[in-house]
Amino acid sequence: MMNGIKEIAESLGSELKRRLPKQRKTQRTKLALLVSTMLDVRSANLMDLAAGLPIEADRTDMRYQWIARLLGNPLVISDEIMEPFAREVLERAAAGGEPLNLILDQSQMSERHQVLMLALRWGERALPLAWRVERTDGAIGFEIQRSLLEAVAPWLPEQAKVRLLGDRFYGTADLIGWCQERGWDYRLRLKGNLVVFDGAGRTTTGQCAKDRVYYLEDVELTGRRARTHIGIIHDPGHAEPWIIAMSEKPGYLRTLEYSARWGIEPMFSDFKSRGFGIEDTQLRYADRLDRLILVMALALYVAVSTGQWDALHHPTPSEKKVPRTNRGKSPEAEPPGSPEVSDASSS
Repeated sequence: MMNGIKEIAESLGSELKRRLPKQRKTQRTKLALLVSTMLDVRSANLMDLAAGLPIEADRTDMRYQWIARLLGNPLVISDEIMEPFAREVLERAAAGGEPLNLILDQSQMSERHQVLMLALRWGERALPLAWRVERTDGAIGFEIQRSLLEAVAPWLPEQAKVRLLGDRFYGTADLIGWCQERGWDYRLRLKGNLVVFDGAGRTTTGQCAKDRVYYLEDVELTGRRARTHIGIIHDPGHAEPWIIAMSEKPGYLRTLEYSARWGIEPMFSDFKSRGFGIEDTQLRYADRLDRLILVMALALYVAVSTGQWDALHHPTPSEKKVPRTNRGKSPEAEPPGSPEVSDASSS
């Protein structure tokens, strides 16, 4: 198994060298080895990683310190390392001409820290693009949301259409205005207590839902008077209505497009209790947790790449019956990682 970890690490190291030719060799080698170890032990717990790390060290605590030094290295910058991977998947997702569904969401990653994540809807799931880790118990505010979005915006393919999806943390006048300034489409869920100005009238988003007002065009929202369209859905069996701010003229199907946001939930599950178990790391510092998320994100890219490569080249009997997708049109037709990484992983 140790040889398998090293083989994947060598392949991933070659891929990092191709994508990041200026990256230091020692950083690249160590990062690739830690990603490969995480894929093998399937845990973000540092003691588990230390036990599985294939380096020449007699004691587990020495391997633990090796990992701690890498996670504490300020030269390992997540945005710089993720950029070439993100650019590739964004390019492939945009190839068919459909809007890029970018999902902005927040999740608790430890007792102390929350992560604000920007991810790309990829098939039925999502792939991480970039993130910000903050020590807080509450919502991460607009200034950090903006810094994250503005970091990723230059990675988008030219002429790509973008749709930003966000839960109730993000249905704010500030974020609506930011999207409008950049010509981004958006589906942002609103809280039910926001003030709505419609002509001479004044009401709330929640009251509109109670009154079965399903579409509001060109209304002003909150004291900031952010001008937007609003679509409302309250389907049978749902405890609460969806109140969705949107850039396009509202309708049922356009409001329903907000549902693409749920693709980020399986990704967070992969990071947390149903996957790598990042909550068990007990890291105290945000920068170290940021780099551990980088390791998990790269591991996720390799895993998705391997699964898609294997499905393409070794389909099960049921998969063989599925009509082949147009590889020039579908973002799922090609994996987001390289064939080299996929070959090594499948071995």
